[in-house]
Amino acid sequence: MPAVTVDNPLELPKVSAPAPTSRARRVTQITTAPRGVEGEGFPVRRAFAGIDLAQLDPFIHMDQMGEVDYGPGEPKGTPWHPHRGFETVTYMMEGTFLHQDSIGGGGVIQNGGTQWMTAGGGILHIERPPDALIDSGGLFHGIQLWVNLPRVLKMTNPRYQDIEAGAVTLLTNENGDAIIRVIAGEIGDARGPGSTHTPISIAHVSLFPGARLVLPWDPAYNALTYALTGQGTVGEGADGLVMGQMAVHVDGDYLVLAAAPTQDSRTDAFEVLILGGQPIREPVAAYGPFVMNTRDELRQAFEDYEAGRLGQIPADHI
Repeated sequence: MPAVTVDNPLELPKVSAPAPTSRARRVTQITTAPRGVEGEGFPVRRAFAGIDLAQLDPFIHMDQMGEVDYGPGEPKGTPWHPHRGFETVTYMMEGTFLHQDSIGGGGVIQNGGTQWMTAGGGILHIERPPDALIDSGGLFHGIQLWVNLPRVLKMTNPRYQDIEAGAVTLLTNENGDAIIRVIAGEIGDARGPGSTHTPISIAHVSLFPGARLVLPWDPAYNALTYALTGQGTVGEGADGLVMGQMAVHVDGDYLVLAAAPTQDSRTDAFEVLILGGQPIREPVAAYGPFVMNTRDELRQAFEDYEAGRLGQIPADHI
């Protein structure tokens, strides 16, 4: 998995240890993501399926895109489409996506890079593989996450952030057998580069075979661990977690994760995405590409989109 890495993790700063009086979070639920298709037909796993919205808040939706090895002519993306009321996060671990939007944002997302788009009051955008990748085929593996915005920020001005792989904050554990990539928010004393309206933390962690990680976590945040590849355990009770499964952690100050001593032939590490944030605790009315607080606001979003008030496709669109 070519997300940003280092040859010697022991050279990285160590993640701060939890206080002696702190408590490990309990694991209350493990779910398995069902498979589906998105956009023009690329395969996804619906990571949040089966988890109550109260446990996910402030997150709304998450897809694991791939992992898939496309043949020539097979890579697919999404057509131009609108959003309002939340932020989209696209994290690419393998493969390449092009992004363009109606406010002039755009760029290439690849190999550990992240595109962070605040839809706010309204935006149009497209994500698709470049022509060269469509022609050649190749590996494709990423995450798309929707982060809710509170009522007072639903109609904020749209913005776009391009977070290159080299910008993420890298940490390790005491033994140097884990790599922690902090994409946004704070983990212990470390802060990631992503600028967020809603207080959240996101990290991509590689745990090498047999590794154990104790990760400090803001007690005011919820906490979710999603297995991207490989196998391991979560919590002090060592509940098993394998690729495509999500764990819900509650009530405590730190998370406990461990990698199985032996991984399968497809990976040399237990790869997980860990995310959490300050719950917004407001009504959610979501339909299609819009996440609002009421059904009337949803109707208004569709009317505004049809009237062209969410933006226009640029003349030089991809």
